Amino acid sequence: MAEEKDQNDGEKGEEEGEASEGGGNKKLIIIIAVVLLLLVGGAAGAYFMGLLDPLLGGDETPEESEGIAEKYTGDPVFFELEEILVNLNASGGKTVFLKLKLSLELEKPSDKEKIQKTLPKVIDGFQIYLRELRVDDLEGAAGLYRLREELMRRLTSTTAPLVIKNVLFREMLIQ
Repeated sequence: MAEEKDQNDGEKGEEEGEASEGGGNKKLIIIIAVVLLLLVGGAAGAYFMGLLDPLLGGDETPEESEGIAEKYTGDPVFFELEEILVNLNASGGKTVFLKLKLSLELEKPSDKEKIQKTLPKVIDGFQIYLRELRVDDLEGAAGLYRLREELMRRLTSTTAPLVIKNVLFREMLIQ
């Protein structure tokens, strides 16, 4: 019987050794997977943040890459939009009008002809947005800033390949 206990103890010891060895393998695999995940995530983050552009050749200057036109460095180029007059979304049955005169700051003079072609779409997008505004939306500097940002967003989506630098308010009247 003593011999049987020794054999059973020996078998249990072997099983425990194998079990602990299997647990060690699992831990090693998990550690390797976490390290690989961190490396891949770090590389993806660096790529999307633009840190890998020098290594991948993404930092070429216009002189180095062929087919890219020279950048315009002259005086600023402005395009004046026609006057926009809309009635605002007012409560209480009152009619409130908004009159806007805007100028667009363009990247280069040749963009004037291109913006002229998309002008009906630009005005339409502005009209739709402006008619939903309330007088409260336009109060203060923050209201004007939000208005400028929204007009810029709509403008850049409508005139996609063109670069519009800024939307400038020449006149704004709420009556």
